[in-house]
Amino acid sequence: MATYQNAKELSDLTLGKTTKYCSEYNPNLLQAVPRSLNRNDLSLVENSLPFIGEDVWYGYELSWLNNKGKPIVAVAEFRFACTSPNLVESKSFKLYLNSFNQSKFSNFHEVEQVLSKDLSATAGSKAQVTLFTVEQCPALAIKLANKNITCIDEEDITVDNYQYQAELLKEAQINSPSKIVNKNIVSHLLKSNCLITNQPDWASVYISYKGVAITHSVLLQYLISFRQHNEFHEQCVERIFCDLQQYCQLEELTVFARYTRRGGLDINPFRSTHISCAPQARTLRQ
Repeated sequence: MATYQNAKELSDLTLGKTTKYCSEYNPNLLQAVPRSLNRNDLSLVENSLPFIGEDVWYGYELSWLNNKGKPIVAVAEFRFACTSPNLVESKSFKLYLNSFNQSKFSNFHEVEQVLSKDLSATAGSKAQVTLFTVEQCPALAIKLANKNITCIDEEDITVDNYQYQAELLKEAQINSPSKIVNKNIVSHLLKSNCLITNQPDWASVYISYKGVAITHSVLLQYLISFRQHNEFHEQCVERIFCDLQQYCQLEELTVFARYTRRGGLDINPFRSTHISCAPQARTLRQ
């Protein structure tokens, strides 16, 4: 766990004051803005608009828990008719989506229904919501350079603790054969929080290694343990790298986290035992 949160070097930063984020489902966070506010200024009449169309949004930071407490992530497409009485204020929209983080839902369909109901009520007309998995969104699909990657997110695990636990990795190789393997794996479930603002940070983390096989379910439990952890992107990646080396004694190791955008920027820390430069590639959520 980070012990430097009150260090002087951090207190001098201008990153901003801490923001309280609600991580339990709360539709009351949504705020509506009447479209008439600017349309009156443009002399536009509601029933005779000179255009047709819609507002299309994509949400890259949507996550919730399934009934077993396991985190689920998705990319969301939101469509609002331009004839709706209201638009959804963007900051309230972000706070609302973050309120799903620690709430349980049965499946994608239930989340779609809840989102559609709440957003329709805010917009004043039907909002269309479609959820996609991170790897299957036709509208935003991006081909990865290396297709020989195993996603471990489908491991059927039960999670009841979301505090950082490096010790979980003690069990990572207990049932593995002693032979040396080369593996490329990814999880899209990495989430931590900014050390200063407490805002949630989201990433897909790619791990390539040579050594005794790491049990996927244990590794996933470990990565999920960062969910309530406060630390900068770069420091999280270095922590993951060091923990894997300490507990798994790997011959070669590369950890590459591709974080989602914030303010037009994404940070992608790359740490490796033997490769100096990160590959030029990005994921759907970026």
